[in-house]
Amino acid sequence: MNIDFIKGVVVPIITVVDENEKIDEQGMRDQVDYVINGGLQGILAFGSNGEFYQIEEDEMERGFKIMVDQAAGRVPMYFGIGCINTKKAVRLAKMAVANGADCVSILQPMFLKPNNEELFLHFKTIADAIPDTPVLLYNNPGRVGYTLTADIVTKLAHEVPNIVGLKDTSGDITLTEECVRRNMDVDFRVFGGKDTLLFASMAVGAVGGVCTAGNFMPELVEDIYHKFIDGDFWGSRDAQFKMNPVRLAMDLATFPVAAKDMAVIRGMKVGDPYRPSLPTSDPAKLDHMKKVMKEAGLI
Repeated sequence: MNIDFIKGVVVPIITVVDENEKIDEQGMRDQVDYVINGGLQGILAFGSNGEFYQIEEDEMERGFKIMVDQAAGRVPMYFGIGCINTKKAVRLAKMAVANGADCVSILQPMFLKPNNEELFLHFKTIADAIPDTPVLLYNNPGRVGYTLTADIVTKLAHEVPNIVGLKDTSGDITLTEECVRRNMDVDFRVFGGKDTLLFASMAVGAVGGVCTAGNFMPELVEDIYHKFIDGDFWGSRDAQFKMNPVRLAMDLATFPVAAKDMAVIRGMKVGDPYRPSLPTSDPAKLDHMKKVMKEAGLI
């Protein structure tokens, strides 16, 4: 199984919708082109900032077909799954692969708090349903309420052949590092999941990051990545420091609207978030977003 493509900066792409909350085909095609032309190394459809939890299965399939068609093989296409129910997750995984997914990413079930046996069977069952497709684990404790431990990650990495990597959004660099260290013997690929820790994650062995900021400032994210792989470590750190104030300003907005807020500030047409979320309207918050974006040379 080829996993050489699993590296770099992958963007959890914004889902562009119209006023009826249907995926806007032209807007989605434009967003795919924007991130590819911005130099990113992959697209993750229906990640957390892609608002997967809002989208029905048939609409998700239609949207993914649009993205795959527009990408036209220029970058790998990843598909995000965030189901509580294992059976539904299997159905989505098969649909994604049938429609051109190069890799599938699976978030641990939210709302529930499964034990390690339950987690192992959940991930293994989904991965076994698509045995020829690489699978990434997605650890996001801030959203689901518990973390994937290094122990369960290591067990899955060593016992399920097509579980080949992890996106770690814990913000715990020790955990990121341990998931790298314990699984080097199986070429396990770890992505940093916090935009503000892209440099730090790569410094402990991550192959790149899954970065929301790539939706509206791909040039700043790419600067961090390329300087690092070129051996300019202090330059990469400085690029991280340049990006961080913009990324941190996203915390002023309610999740997950900030990426669309900032894209709109840059003049992009990405639509509103799904309800009940609303675009940020507080003038003070928007003024601060614009201030840090201007200081970073984005506007």
